[in-house]
Amino acid sequence: MSSITIVLADKYFKKDPHSSDLGRRIVSEGLAMLNDLGFEEFTFKKLANSIDSTEASIYRYFKNKHKFLVYLSTYYWSWLEYVIEFETHHIKERSVKLDRVIDIICHSYELPDVLDLPELNISQLRRVIDNESEKTYLNRQVDEINRKGLFMGYKKLCGKITSIVQDLNPNYQYPKALVSTILEASHQQTFFAHHLPSLTELEANGNGLLEKQSADFIKHTVRSVLKINSNIVI
Repeated sequence: MSSITIVLADKYFKKDPHSSDLGRRIVSEGLAMLNDLGFEEFTFKKLANSIDSTEASIYRYFKNKHKFLVYLSTYYWSWLEYVIEFETHHIKERSVKLDRVIDIICHSYELPDVLDLPELNISQLRRVIDNESEKTYLNRQVDEINRKGLFMGYKKLCGKITSIVQDLNPNYQYPKALVSTILEASHQQTFFAHHLPSLTELEANGNGLLEKQSADFIKHTVRSVLKINSNIVI
């Protein structure tokens, strides 16, 4: 059983979904439904029917489905930040640490069971992030959402990885831009491989090769821009 507890601030919900059995069902079944239907087809009415509840009950926890997606995305970023700290705090070699971070964000590294989330399916959550997370900020309300601090989980994750990049090459001018780019690439390239394959050399075949290819591509990019010795085995 996982010992991880991710605690999000109350700005991400109207009522903490982890405070009740209904709230936990809303999150777990809502995640599964988002994964199956996609954000556009997902509705609270469909979710209410699936969990034998009412739309009004769901609205007591989340203002709308966009806030629900922001909640799930932040949950994922916060979990990823925890995993990176857990898996890299003991690594002294800076380039090795960055390689491990890339493996983690690309899911090409097998994590110990202790890092599982007790109530959310990590595979489903990752697919929702790949397919839907850009919709949290690619909208007209992005500035208002940002002012409310709802992107803090993503910013904290980027900040953590940025500090590793800066430690590796303090003279590099664009560490924040590099980190946000590789984080987005880890999802976009996976999405392209599944849906727009002419835009990438990565191959979607379901046997773990896609995750490894994604990690290799990002490592190659990072090594090139940071001018890390490409002869080092990664």
